[in-house]
Amino acid sequence: MKAEQQGLTQEAVLKSRQEHGENVLTPPQRQSMWCLYLEKFDDPMVRILLVAAIISLMLSFVSNDFLESIGIIVAIFLATTVGFYFERDAARKFDVLTQMGEEQPVKVLRDGRVQEIARREVVVGDIVLLDTGDEVPADGKLIESSDLQVDESSLTGEPMTTKCADHSCRANDQQAIQESVVSAKGQRSSANIQPEEAYPRDMLLRSSMVMGGVGRYVVTAVGDMTEIGHVAREATALTAVKTPLNIQLDHLAKLISKVGSTVAIAAFGVFLTHDILTNALWSTTNYVGMAETVLKYFMMAVTLIVMAVPEGLPMAVTLALALNMRRMLKSNNLVRKLQASETMGAVTVICTDKTGTLTENRMTVADVKVLGDGCWEMDDSITQHPSPITQHLYKAIALNTTATHEVGNPTEQALLRWLQKEGVDYEQLRLSCHIDSREPFSTERKYMTTTIGTTNYIKGAPEIVIRGCNLDDEERQQVEALLHEWQSHAMRTLAIAENSRLLAIVAISDPLRKEVPDAITQCQKAGIDVKIVTGDTTATALEIARQAGVCSKLTTDKSQPTITGAEFASMSDQEALSIVHNLKVMSRARPSDKQRLVALLQQQGQVVAVTGDGTNDAPALNRAHVGLSLGSGTSVAKQASDITLIDDSFRSIVHAVMWGRSLYKNIQRFIFFQLTVNVTALLLVLCGAFVGTELPLTITQILWVNLIMDTFAAMALASLPPSREVMAERPRAQDSFIISKSMMRGICLTGGVFFLLTFSLLWYFERIAGIDPTELTVFFCIFVMLQWWNLFNARALGSHYSAFHRLWACRGFLLVLLLILTGQWLIVTFGGKMFRTVPLDATTWLYILLGTSPVLWLGEIYRKLKFKHS
Repeated sequence: MKAEQQGLTQEAVLKSRQEHGENVLTPPQRQSMWCLYLEKFDDPMVRILLVAAIISLMLSFVSNDFLESIGIIVAIFLATTVGFYFERDAARKFDVLTQMGEEQPVKVLRDGRVQEIARREVVVGDIVLLDTGDEVPADGKLIESSDLQVDESSLTGEPMTTKCADHSCRANDQQAIQESVVSAKGQRSSANIQPEEAYPRDMLLRSSMVMGGVGRYVVTAVGDMTEIGHVAREATALTAVKTPLNIQLDHLAKLISKVGSTVAIAAFGVFLTHDILTNALWSTTNYVGMAETVLKYFMMAVTLIVMAVPEGLPMAVTLALALNMRRMLKSNNLVRKLQASETMGAVTVICTDKTGTLTENRMTVADVKVLGDGCWEMDDSITQHPSPITQHLYKAIALNTTATHEVGNPTEQALLRWLQKEGVDYEQLRLSCHIDSREPFSTERKYMTTTIGTTNYIKGAPEIVIRGCNLDDEERQQVEALLHEWQSHAMRTLAIAENSRLLAIVAISDPLRKEVPDAITQCQKAGIDVKIVTGDTTATALEIARQAGVCSKLTTDKSQPTITGAEFASMSDQEALSIVHNLKVMSRARPSDKQRLVALLQQQGQVVAVTGDGTNDAPALNRAHVGLSLGSGTSVAKQASDITLIDDSFRSIVHAVMWGRSLYKNIQRFIFFQLTVNVTALLLVLCGAFVGTELPLTITQILWVNLIMDTFAAMALASLPPSREVMAERPRAQDSFIISKSMMRGICLTGGVFFLLTFSLLWYFERIAGIDPTELTVFFCIFVMLQWWNLFNARALGSHYSAFHRLWACRGFLLVLLLILTGQWLIVTFGGKMFRTVPLDATTWLYILLGTSPVLWLGEIYRKLKFKHS
């Protein structure tokens, strides 16, 4: 045996491995637990709280009162730790879904004999032997093939492509093999790619599956240098794409900082100037007294800053996101990144692949026409009482296929599954007959023949098979018309014959998932544009788009354009930007095309979600604002995504959008509630200091109010269930402010009214009635109950319903209301000196409840009038 026919020697293997590395994909680098935890401090509101905590600590050392500082520090700890815990928990669940094995066996030619080695041990220059059912272990160039059909859907979206060797390259031609190794390094941009091909016909890619035929190829790239390796690196590259929620919280943090600082500086200047003009102290030499006065007003100014910060907001956001993660898992959405669940609510465009996402990725017999006296459809009567021709058809399919219903060529699998559905035992049929000869399908012949005695069973391309069949003109016209109809709907067609008699023609397709059309309709009604980006042919992509409701036409026009990946790649960015908004279908797309499309859409200000299950989808999944991988998808796709759809259902995307939009509403509701309380407290402190009235709430009472504002309110509003009414709204603008104009009016109006009520009551108690413990307790209860009733208004914010609509379904909300009410009664009744309260009788409680209830009733009247005229 010649040396060049023996494959690599052991020495050559070691040399190649040293030069090109192992056939292992480098896993994405995991962040340490400390880095993950420190990431939580990037939240803009947490950063404001950190500043407030430092200032509060400085003042605490002066006043020797650390309770406020402790409260802020606890708020920071809870907001960061809860988020960290839930993301780590999701990561552990995700690891279970993404186990990659590098030990699967591969047949290679080494030292003159075929050996079986682990996939990780394959090296550049190895000659690999492939058979039906094998997974291609590394990239390479074919040197021999026979009817080799490969499923490249994990990289191109194409479930079946025929591969053939370049006849100038043979296994015994070592020079040609070496040239293949060198030339394949630039294969992705190879000139021999046809317009309807994603990759050259003689190129094999790691992770693709051999569905039929045999072949051998020389390995040209391993590990990270393979096509899947390039894609995996792009899929894990840092993109620095900020989520809409982060952008909006940044704006809110800046606004709060400006308002708080402005009010504090103005108050400090006004009060100090007023004191200098009216206080005789400033005419003396009592510098210590002057310093104490300045410090007093400085502490008041800092108090205003601290009070302006909604310290419960980070906790509310984190808690809402964490609860969403848990709830979405129950609806088959595994959220890996905390912010992703909310970002889904802001999505304006979904770029989806076809195979496995919109379709079942399972070839299925769509229709069968059996030729008898004419053409007719297979139905129950035929199944129950098959004609002799139908029985011949069953036999022809069973004998003229080499696959099983689970393994092998997808087209043959579809035929065998159809036989099973018809109640036919194809294995028994095979055992009952002795096959004399078999000619396999080839791209040149386009049909397969199995011979038993004098009978030839033929299966192949209809235009070839019917040439040898005895058909009259009418039958031929019927068959050709039916074939044209099926092919216009992007179905694959087969003809099955026995000698010169045509038995049947068959339509095979990868069927659309049943839930897809309705789910896409819901997305479109929600203002979300759906685009199909696939490696499949243009005809197939357009037909699936028509069935799914993405396109209403199969022809290309300006309103619903389609484009191929090659055409898109040839465009400049300016040209591409002009068409991406109206683009509906991109066929024959490569990973770089999909990633570029996402980047251009983001450049236009779109919030983009990408769905996909293949390695080819990974770069776009990583680049998108939200990447949605399928539970059955590749590990690389899952690693690049933010959310994994465990049930592979497009309907889960609709659920994710509904959850995200509802979550954003809940965050807005909490902001409305807490800022209303903050406005009230700010005005009380400011005006109280101006007119010489002290705020009649003790530190412990303020801590209880903060507990209501922060933890309890966060729990109540974050636990609200999603509402389908959000799906009737348009997506919010990416740069829109989280506090809408109507929210701002509501905060100012409600906070102002609360301030006038409480300040008037405080003035009356202090200046007219005279303050005693009972009155102070009543004031404390009124202040709390105003916020208690306002929780109902917060719940109804942004909704078209009453605050009582489906209230029974909000068990968490009702529980929190009960906790606040019970806690307030316990504090008042048993708080004593600690809370500076005295017990109140039932009549007083009733007056307080009824007296503060107009907060809700006025809100209900406003909502009714608003919805009536909207």
